[in-house]
Amino acid sequence: MAKGKLRKMLGSVESKASIDLMNLIETQSKITLGIWAVTYAKDHYLTIYEEVCPADRRLREIVTACEEYLQESRKLNEVKPLIREAGLIGREITDNPVGQAAARAISGACAVIQTPTNALGFLFYGAAAVAYSRAGLTQPAEIYDELAEKELGQALNSLQKIAVCNESNPVKIKWNC
Repeated sequence: MAKGKLRKMLGSVESKASIDLMNLIETQSKITLGIWAVTYAKDHYLTIYEEVCPADRRLREIVTACEEYLQESRKLNEVKPLIREAGLIGREITDNPVGQAAARAISGACAVIQTPTNALGFLFYGAAAVAYSRAGLTQPAEIYDELAEKELGQALNSLQKIAVCNESNPVKIKWNC
């Protein structure tokens, strides 16, 4: 696969892991999803980003701000501009597919605190970041697809571990995929 033909997102909404994720996401509260998404992105994608963009600490600072919001030590109106900034970081990276995918995954995960439907979308960017960082940028699509499916499975497993049974205030999501 040529570098110019790399997909920005990997994974399929029709895969078993994606369907299981959607079903589980629908049972969780906005706060549970926010905590999970920000933590997952920090643990899985921030390292990838910082390996390829070592001088850029902005996303780490934004993740920290989101964590502070989730711990109720910051207000949402303080964090919203930072979430927008995270989205811009992902768009400004045009020459580094690994960094771009990781940045977009992190910004999407941070946005879950206000838009719960991002709880699935950020994982497709994250799957690309993981696949490209592990396999390089010249592998056939099948290699990337396999790595992406494994990443979605890991994400599902992590959400299953923290999911609240019989959540009293689950999000209301209409999937447009």
